Amino acid sequence: MTIDWWTLGLQTVNAVILIWILARFLFRPVSRIIAERQDAAHAALDAAEAAREETETARDAARREAEALAADHARRIAEAQAAAEDEKRRLMAEAHAAADKARAEGKRDLEKLRATQARELSQEAGTLAADIAARLLDRLPEEARVTGFVDGLAEAVAELPEATRASIGSEGPVTLRAARPLADGEAQQIAERLGTVLGRPPALSVETEPALIAGLELETPHAIVRNHFRADLDRIRTELARHD
Repeated sequence: MTIDWWTLGLQTVNAVILIWILARFLFRPVSRIIAERQDAAHAALDAAEAAREETETARDAARREAEALAADHARRIAEAQAAAEDEKRRLMAEAHAAADKARAEGKRDLEKLRATQARELSQEAGTLAADIAARLLDRLPEEARVTGFVDGLAEAVAELPEATRASIGSEGPVTLRAARPLADGEAQQIAERLGTVLGRPPALSVETEPALIAGLELETPHAIVRNHFRADLDRIRTELARHD
């Protein structure tokens, strides 16, 4: 085989020219375009990365803010609950104090009411007893309202201190009250009966006092000697009131 060097050379030159033309007008623009697209792609990737990082930063900030809000909300709830508990305890304490005060006041009022009722009952009992005694005495002889009490009066006078007994009648007549008007001679009999315990019959100033119901009362300068139903009823009423 014979090699045509001229043809080979021309073809080589044509190939070199073609390569130069391609490199000059095709490869370089394409390479530039590819490089530009790569730069744009890289820029887009960088922007996307930056956007992602910014998004993550914003998300982290939002999460932290949400956590802070939740913590603040929980704190406020806890403070509100604590305040509510304090208020509840305060109100309960006030309610207990008010209830105790009301209970104490009610107890005092009840005790006063009971005492008042006891006094009223005692007074009613005394009045009723006086009425009963008066009705019973109405059935007895009129003399019984006085004569049955003379000895008791003398015995009560005998129990007085010596100085008190010695003063009876020494400064003038002493007052003798009777439940009914004394009949003739009764005052003298009473004075003589008193004289047995005093050593001398005292001068008497006689008064009638129906409130005594039955009995006698001797008023001296230093003592009052009672021996009558009214005094007995008063003592009974006082004793009943003291034990209520």
